[in-house]
Amino acid sequence: MEIAPIAYFRSPFRSKFGIPRQSGLVDDLLGEVCFVSPWDDADAVRGLADFSHLWLIWGFSENVSAEKHATVRPPRLGGNQRMGVFATRSPFRPNNLGLSCVRIERVEQGRIVVRGADLMDGTPIFDVKPYLPSADAFPDAKGGFTDAKQWKSLTVEMSDDVRRELGDDAEAVVKTLSLDPRPHYHSDPERIYGMPFGEWDIRFQVVDGVLRVVDLRRKKGFI
Repeated sequence: MEIAPIAYFRSPFRSKFGIPRQSGLVDDLLGEVCFVSPWDDADAVRGLADFSHLWLIWGFSENVSAEKHATVRPPRLGGNQRMGVFATRSPFRPNNLGLSCVRIERVEQGRIVVRGADLMDGTPIFDVKPYLPSADAFPDAKGGFTDAKQWKSLTVEMSDDVRRELGDDAEAVVKTLSLDPRPHYHSDPERIYGMPFGEWDIRFQVVDGVLRVVDLRRKKGFI
């Protein structure tokens, strides 16, 4: 079987760093599913606006050549314990396929604006399917090791000046940073990290569970 992208995703995340580890964690994050011909026809999305959520089937395009293993180290477990790859949502999968549920903001010819995606800018989309509460929701489902090991959020400190500069993106940035975008093996309180987000390079430091934004720089090439 050969598959080709029907669309590409547009996201403020130009690199993997900072992307939420699951979809739906940051509802303020806006992104776009931009269809390619012939799927940019208005008929292809007829009726989709009546649904609230959407499944995206996509490709881990940055991991195609990465070595794959039967076990991985989930960040939820601090990277210290191995689990079978099929018991995790690791991006290093045999066929490089990802699955995300996102909320539909609006549907237009040639594109769907969504909220809460965990995709990098330029990610290829292979299929789009509506989410069905009657078939896709299981309130009593078990979450395996994720039920026992909850993700610890960080407190985010950001100056009013930085918030004003970020404008409408401020809340999405705060919620993204609170998820702790650092690699699980990093804990150096002296280190300054940089997270690309849209036109910005956001510099931050983490000390004792508090993430403080120390600088905000506009990327070269943005006006």
